[in-house]
Amino acid sequence: MSRTNLPGRGSPVLDFFLLCFFGLLMLMGVRHPFVWVLTYLYVDIVAPQKIGWSLMAALPVSFVAFLAAFAGWVLVDRKEGGRFTFRQGLMVLLLVYCGVTTLTADFPVEAAEKWAWVWKALVFATFLPLTLTTRLRLEGAVLVMVLSVGAIIINGGLKTALAGGGYGTLTFMVRDDSGLYEDSIISCVAVAVIPLILWLAKHGTVFPPDWRVKLFAAALIFAAMLIPVGTEARTGLLCIGLLGVLMMRSVKNKFLYAALAGIGLLVAVPFLPKSFTERMSTIESHKSDQSASTRIAVWQWTLDYVKSHPMGGGFNAYLGDELTFETQTAKTIGSTTVVETQKMTDKGRAYHSSYFEMLGEQGWPGLAMWLLLQGLGIWQMELLRRRWSKREGPDHQWQAPLATALQQGQFVYLLGSFFVGIAFQPFVYMLIGLQCALWSYLHRLDAPDRAKRRGHPLPSRSPPCPDLLGRANADGH
Repeated sequence: MSRTNLPGRGSPVLDFFLLCFFGLLMLMGVRHPFVWVLTYLYVDIVAPQKIGWSLMAALPVSFVAFLAAFAGWVLVDRKEGGRFTFRQGLMVLLLVYCGVTTLTADFPVEAAEKWAWVWKALVFATFLPLTLTTRLRLEGAVLVMVLSVGAIIINGGLKTALAGGGYGTLTFMVRDDSGLYEDSIISCVAVAVIPLILWLAKHGTVFPPDWRVKLFAAALIFAAMLIPVGTEARTGLLCIGLLGVLMMRSVKNKFLYAALAGIGLLVAVPFLPKSFTERMSTIESHKSDQSASTRIAVWQWTLDYVKSHPMGGGFNAYLGDELTFETQTAKTIGSTTVVETQKMTDKGRAYHSSYFEMLGEQGWPGLAMWLLLQGLGIWQMELLRRRWSKREGPDHQWQAPLATALQQGQFVYLLGSFFVGIAFQPFVYMLIGLQCALWSYLHRLDAPDRAKRRGHPLPSRSPPCPDLLGRANADGH
């Protein structure tokens, strides 16, 4: 039985608490409109309307927060410091292209269902950088995103630690397996946010780093590492391995880091459940696992499909696939091991890869735009890391680490997305929005230095920019 069909509903007390919390955030936004932007981040990640069962489930909280965020910025919020970047324009272009393919989709009804949330993710990601015009606002967005994902991670981590997990059996705060509540997706995202947790624990100002903050960060990272164990998602294991390699670049004592990581792995392996190690062993051969064999077959079908449909078939074009593939099972009879080969057939199987998802649905143009959007993020964060890592002074210590954290999170996503169809996952586009905002913000801070190097007169000082709650900062930053 899938989790979406499990019986049960939420508690009335929890429903009332969620409604009051949402109402409080909306009231705070009346005086400080930027809070509505943070509210939408929380709503889109946690999905409290799925957790509640009565009023929260009936109210269009996501749509209300979405409209409030835009209306607050347009009507009330100050616009100083906002800058429209090339990557934001690229997201607009991708949005338009997806709209066109939706109109000509192979399966119009199913395509329209996916378009209903994809356009919102792209629009909000394009809009988000225009609101993140100060360091405090940037940090506020990172904090809300981390804590929102953390709510899911803590829930799953506690259940894994206390009761174990299992592939397709670990439930989080909702009886649903879509969005961030799907096993492979949350396994990837949980690992991707670890660099942001570390950044907040070291450079945060909303909650100044002390022993309590660092203890909570360590516990949250531990819970995030437990998610791939509890879900038994192979994607999460690969993401942890990649992040471990990426962090070698940032740590000061690389040999000590490698030694501790190796010791930690050796200590952890004996405590892992047998079902987890058995499932991870199927990474070695895709033919020994039906799920992996299906993915290979879908990818082959997609490559054949775009030969006759180079512009893609619109959202959910995979519903037209027909697959034939082989699986192998090893059986031991006495002292002899026999490998049995079985031919399987299937229809309408999903892509299980963001790369093939983009190729099959949006064709070569859509895949090219998506890859360019991702590649520019890696490149821009690398430029920022190199540009700011050599600067001195107390106000120049957080920029390079944040760029590094966002870059590491994107690398983890790009690896995980090879095995999961999350090309349009809203949380990932929020990360892209953070990257655009950081790029624009630091570009503005660097403007006087660039003008001085080029021999141009210094620009006139702009009016102070608002901070997280809308108050003006004295230095405009």
